[in-house]
Amino acid sequence: MTSSVATSSTVPSRRLGIIGSIVGVLALMAAVLPHWVVPIVFPPPPADQVIVDTGHRIKDRVIARVKGVEYQAPKVEKSAGRSWSETASVTAISLGLLAILLSVLALIFREERLLAAVAATLGTGAIAVEISFVVIGALILIAILYVVANIIGLF
Repeated sequence: MTSSVATSSTVPSRRLGIIGSIVGVLALMAAVLPHWVVPIVFPPPPADQVIVDTGHRIKDRVIARVKGVEYQAPKVEKSAGRSWSETASVTAISLGLLAILLSVLALIFREERLLAAVAATLGTGAIAVEISFVVIGALILIAILYVVANIIGLF
């Protein structure tokens, strides 16, 4: 006769880890996809036009400073592409932080560590992607301003 011993091992819950992982994937998608999709749907103006416009603004600012007049920047409307990009950036960072929060909660409630780690990694990755695009954009802007300033003879 064989005796059946019931084991009382309970499987740890996975709910927060799974939700956090799904939110992390959505955050990563919100961080990466708009940088490829938005320029296709709403193409940016040509680089030479941007450089000329920036040069004119810098020239107007320098002239205003020489005359001792306060520079009044022209009001520029946000393009649809820029609005979508800003919304995607805020969404990516928010969802990334939510995925990290769900990961921490999963660890606090002693859920499966692998799913908690996946959620934290995806959330952190989404935030890192957003920050890297901001840094790259700032570097490109600095390079454009340097070229324009060099053309108009400030350097």
